[in-house]
Amino acid sequence: QTPKGSCLESVKIAIDTGYRHIDGAFVYFNEHEVGQAIREKIAEGKIKREDIFYCGKLWNTCHPPELVRPTLEKTLKILQLDYVDLYIIELPMAFKPGDAIYPKDENGKFIYHETDLCATWEAMEACKDAGLAKSIGVSNFNRRQLEMILNKPGLKYKPVSNQVECHPYFTQPKLLEFCRQQDIVIVGYSPLGTSRDETWVNVSSPPLLKDPVLNAIGKKYNKTAAQVALRFSIQRGVVVIPKSFNPQRIRENFQIFDFCLTEKEMKEIEALNKNVRYVELLM
Repeated sequence: QTPKGSCLESVKIAIDTGYRHIDGAFVYFNEHEVGQAIREKIAEGKIKREDIFYCGKLWNTCHPPELVRPTLEKTLKILQLDYVDLYIIELPMAFKPGDAIYPKDENGKFIYHETDLCATWEAMEACKDAGLAKSIGVSNFNRRQLEMILNKPGLKYKPVSNQVECHPYFTQPKLLEFCRQQDIVIVGYSPLGTSRDETWVNVSSPPLLKDPVLNAIGKKYNKTAAQVALRFSIQRGVVVIPKSFNPQRIRENFQIFDFCLTEKEMKEIEALNKNVRYVELLM
């Protein structure tokens, strides 16, 4: 949730900096600004559409197979783009379909909806066949949920990626190893930890970027703790999607390709794992 126009400016700065992978979602309510930024940069001749890798997400209220394609088409209309590069199921559980993004009953409890992930996945495959999404994947799936799709009779396309929380305090070693074996790329969200908003963040875990180990390693390379955390993930083969609306930090987060962590440093950072999520997904 961002003030009007700030997303537009941030995406334009990011593209000018060199970012090409943009992670979006219908429920961020800013896809119109993201699409505008991409189109403006194309018009300027700074990029071509095929230079950009845009990821969109299927929200929890849209799991029934007949809703999948219309939902993606709506996203494309908002973006004013012909296709997304990656379309993912945002969460493995479903909410009651309808106009409410977070449907709740009179007691304020979420109204869930029985979901058949395999049927939803087949509808995702049809979107890829129709050329509306170049690739399809998932998000917040555990191994069991991934296996349900991977073992589905008549599977046409494997999920190319699984977007999950991943950073030095939550390194996901088992899931990472399983996904590697299956050729599924892990995309790590909250790679720098996350905000301290108690409504959705577990604030009992200390802020990642204050970590003494990350800061000490950063000093050695003349880098920030954030740059060290991002470099750590990239060296493990985890794709990172750091979020920032601060122009200086947007540029700083990109400056991680001119140094390399040693094996010893990688082990030191791996040892920071607390196995605790910041984003608890209490729903």
